[in-house]
Amino acid sequence: MPTEPSDHSPSAAQILTTPSRRTFIAVTSAVGGAVVVGGMLDGGSAAAAESDAEQPAPSSRVSLTINGKHRTVTVDNRTSLLDLLREDLELTGTKKGCNAGACGACTVLVDGRRVNSCLTLAVRLEGAEVTTIEGLARGERLHPLQQAFIDQDAFQCGYCTPGQIMSGVGCIQEGHTGSSGEIREWMSGNICRCGCYVKIVRAVEQTAGRK
Repeated sequence: MPTEPSDHSPSAAQILTTPSRRTFIAVTSAVGGAVVVGGMLDGGSAAAAESDAEQPAPSSRVSLTINGKHRTVTVDNRTSLLDLLREDLELTGTKKGCNAGACGACTVLVDGRRVNSCLTLAVRLEGAEVTTIEGLARGERLHPLQQAFIDQDAFQCGYCTPGQIMSGVGCIQEGHTGSSGEIREWMSGNICRCGCYVKIVRAVEQTAGRK
């Protein structure tokens, strides 16, 4: 004798209209593939993307003074001061170390203040005065801190030396040379992988008149 269907049993209509899990996956995969292929074959979208890629990066004209010489340059708005100095103006004394503001190798002075040139956008320096390691000496006469680095043998491989000297000049100008501890504190953003810190401090002390 046939039994009545349970309230929880699917009806014949539900069985016919509800896809199985396998059917569902197969159908959605096919549809998804069609969407992707359709997007790839969409000539309008591809042309628009290609057009965007061909657009030149925004640039600006900037006038600034570098080592006493007035310069007017056109730069990509994303260009750092470091890349402007090294790549465009061939002032390669400023070194690219970490390129993230952590090592101090790229230190220069902007309006008398020391900055990490790798983190400074060139486009923001309209009217600024920039001093690099090339601008410290006066002809054949070295800057006193450059001479002190030689006197104290305050370098080894020399890669960090330009940034150390520029930071040291800034440290002296800022008046942070009251003690060797103060010098170390205010020079702590400059890394020397050769470990010449003691001699670097002595060179700054010598220039500041403390030795």
